[in-house]
Order: sequence, then structure tokens, then C-alpha cells
Amino acid sequence: MKEFTINKNDADQRMDKFLTKAVPALPKNLLYKYIRLKRIKLNGKRCEISSRLAEGDKVQLYINDEFFPEKRDSAHRFLNAPADINIVYEDENIILCDKPCGLVVHEDESGEADTLIDRVLHYLYNKGEYDPDSELSFTPALCNRIDRNTSGIVICAKTSESLRILNQKVKDRELEKTYLCVTVGIPKPKSAELKAYHCRNEKTKVVRVEDKPFAGSKTMITRYKVIAENKQSDLALLEVELVTGRTHQIRAHMAHIGCPLLGDGKYGSNRVNRAFGVKTQALSAHKLTFRFTTESGSLSYLNGKSFSTEKVWFRDKFFTL
Repeated sequence: MKEFTINKNDADQRMDKFLTKAVPALPKNLLYKYIRLKRIKLNGKRCEISSRLAEGDKVQLYINDEFFPEKRDSAHRFLNAPADINIVYEDENIILCDKPCGLVVHEDESGEADTLIDRVLHYLYNKGEYDPDSELSFTPALCNRIDRNTSGIVICAKTSESLRILNQKVKDRELEKTYLCVTVGIPKPKSAELKAYHCRNEKTKVVRVEDKPFAGSKTMITRYKVIAENKQSDLALLEVELVTGRTHQIRAHMAHIGCPLLGDGKYGSNRVNRAFGVKTQALSAHKLTFRFTTESGSLSYLNGKSFSTEKVWFRDKFFTL
């Protein structure tokens, strides 16, 4: 018999959701069968698939040892990544990281060993705030993502409750994100709300943008404001807000109006990029403001607060502010 004691990060989950994460080797059909046969119990009594777990509850599993293999080194693979992260803000619930350009947020098809989430886990492990051997079903997780070659703020939830709340806030667009970018060409007018239609080609990974709707397209709305100009180099520093959240939205939308991002090899000019010695897009998720309009529970203290990165690699390089 194996027994789990539910801790704070495991609480408020359905029984089946918890067991899927806590005992991944147990097939779902057997999970449901064992609950019916009372080989899985809650506090020594019969339970249901939908039973909600509370902190301090005890889950007993009368099942074979084969479903509880020894934890492998893969649970600690994050220790292979550096523990270095640039912290914009941290408290007991969240970390706001300033992701550098060139670092992926999660492992992708390239199998990159060094990722932002692994760096965060290593950092928390060193602080004694995360140990995969003591967690039953929870791992700190990122709540948003940005491209490898985009720098800026990424949110990490340190607890299951903060992850649940922030995932809802992201979904309901209660987080206001402001970007900085450099365009080749100075947009006219100096500020505007742009509307176009967007579709991503899954094979080429390139976005198509048109002024009128087309098959498979979705509306794309982008607001921008020019905050500095380098007329000699024909460059502009823009503050950008996404009204919609489409793939490559800022890069594709600015290129569509004739002002591609400096350093963007996909939607811009490689000739121009080489002339300026810039190899990655000049784009940063520079500022984050919490604008909660619904219940925010233990994260209510964040409502109305803004956080921004101190350094943006392209800002001081091309502009005097």
C-alpha cells in the first residue's frame, strides 16, 4: 500500500487529475477501475473520480509496486542548466524573469538543454523552495512565453494556487503587456491602432498578413507609439501594445506597414540587418501591468502594479533618451 498526504500545492484538485500527475505510470483505465473497486481510497473511505482533495487528506493506493518506479535522474534534469536568472520581481508566489535574447522558455524540438524554466527550477532548488522528490503533483511553471530571440518579462508561478490564478488572468487578458521594438523606417502617423488579418502557415512557420479577411484568417489589432527617432539611420523606437495575441504579431504587423523590425530575418531585410550588425529582432516584452477585473484571491496585492526591465539591449545602442 502506498499513501500520499496532500499538501498545499496538491489541494483543490480532482482525484483523477492528482493521480495522473502523482502516479504517471498508472494507466487511466486502471485508475478508474481501481477507484471503482475501492483499491484507491480517500482518508480510508471510498472516493469518486471527481472527489476534491483538501490539504491534509490522505490518499491510499492498494496497487502493485510496479506503478511506483524509482524517480529517475530526469526529474532533476534542470540541474544541468545554469541557476542564473535576471529577476525583475520576486515574492513567495511569483517570479518575473527578464529572459535574455537567445534563450528558449521551454524545451523545443531542438532538445535544447538550457531553458528558462530549467534555470528557474535550478534557482528555486538552490533556495530550498523546490524539490521534485518532495512534490507529489506540482512543478513551478511559466505562465506566458516569448520567442527565443525576443527578450523581456516572463512570469513564473511558484505555487499551484498562483499558477491557477495567473493562467486564468492570461486567458482573460487581465495582464497588460507593453513591448519595445526598433523599426527600420519611421512609422506614420507617430501613433495608431492597426488592424489587419493574420494566418500562420504551419509548414513554413511564417505569418501571412492582409488588409482584408481571407480563408483561415483571424483579426489582428496592434497599437503603437513612436517614442524616439534616429533620423540619420532611419530607425524608430516604438512602444507597442497587443490588443490581440497572434503569432509573430508585432513582427508581422510592422513589416506589413513597411516598417519591419531591425534584426528580423524572417519579416525584415537581411541586408539592412547586416549593415547595422544586428542578428536578432530588436523586440522586448519590456513592461507588465496587472489589471485584474475578476477575483484574484491570494494575488490581489498585485493588482495595479507595474514592473519593467531595467536594460533593453537595443534602446541605448541606437537612441539617446
